[in-house]
Amino acid sequence: MATRLEGSKWIWKDGDFIAWEDATLHLLSTAVQFGTSMFEGIRCYNGPSGPAIFRLDSHLERLIHSCKIYRMVPAHSTETLTQACKDLVSRNELGDCYIRPMVLRGYGSAGLDPAASPIETYVAAWNWGTYLGEEALEEGVDVCVSSWNRPAPNTFPVQAKAAGHYNNAQLVKMEALVNGYAEAIVLGPSGIVSEGSGQNLFLVRRGVLICPALEGTALRGITRDAILTLAGDAGLEVCLESVAREDLYTADELFFTGTASEVTPIRSVDRIPVGKGKAGPITLELQRSFLAIAKGEAEDPHGWLTPVN
Repeated sequence: MATRLEGSKWIWKDGDFIAWEDATLHLLSTAVQFGTSMFEGIRCYNGPSGPAIFRLDSHLERLIHSCKIYRMVPAHSTETLTQACKDLVSRNELGDCYIRPMVLRGYGSAGLDPAASPIETYVAAWNWGTYLGEEALEEGVDVCVSSWNRPAPNTFPVQAKAAGHYNNAQLVKMEALVNGYAEAIVLGPSGIVSEGSGQNLFLVRRGVLICPALEGTALRGITRDAILTLAGDAGLEVCLESVAREDLYTADELFFTGTASEVTPIRSVDRIPVGKGKAGPITLELQRSFLAIAKGEAEDPHGWLTPVN
């Protein structure tokens, strides 16, 4: 079941802190009318040395790139946004939490030309646990192949993380839940595997880690990049290639990656068990390595953690 978002006390808006309940938009803001809002989802983990934000630099870089693609670069530097994220976590007295920077078009334009709509920048943060449930990280989840496809390349700029793009993801997610699955895997318009509703995907076949190549339909995930890096550290053979739907049914292991999903094993696709029908050894090893670094329990050799304090 969906859980209601429980807010924190403060939200950062263009250099000031405002009360959570005061972060409102006009009904006819461009963001509401047309989904013109760029955003990031970032996790902060409360480790032995206190809260630290995972891959904050990479997330803010992608946010600025998304804004550039949509011609709405904010007035704030990445240094200002970095400090805003850290200050917000501290001011709200949060530990393990989720941070959402957003750059959006406010109230002004009535039509598709957004020039008269001001560019507004917000950062929110709140407590949020494991996206698909604690048991999902250990036991895996049951997924389906969605009847919905990702849009064709050059339809939407998929490397921009824009709110409007996620209408497709909502259809994918709702269909999966109605049919008794935790999540879904989406195909591109050519029938090649793209990603999950909001996650990247990995396969394991005969000890080789396979990541679907980016073919203009899937977001270049930051957790995806982290797993590719950790796989290299572990000496795993890694292959980026096009993945067909039938490859999902014959893989030895499957797992999702994403800020919300972290590293979530997949135990079945369309009721067909993946491997032995449970989380596989390579999946669990990469999950352990990822979470140990993210939670500050292991050395951070790649400089992925930004301490809040």
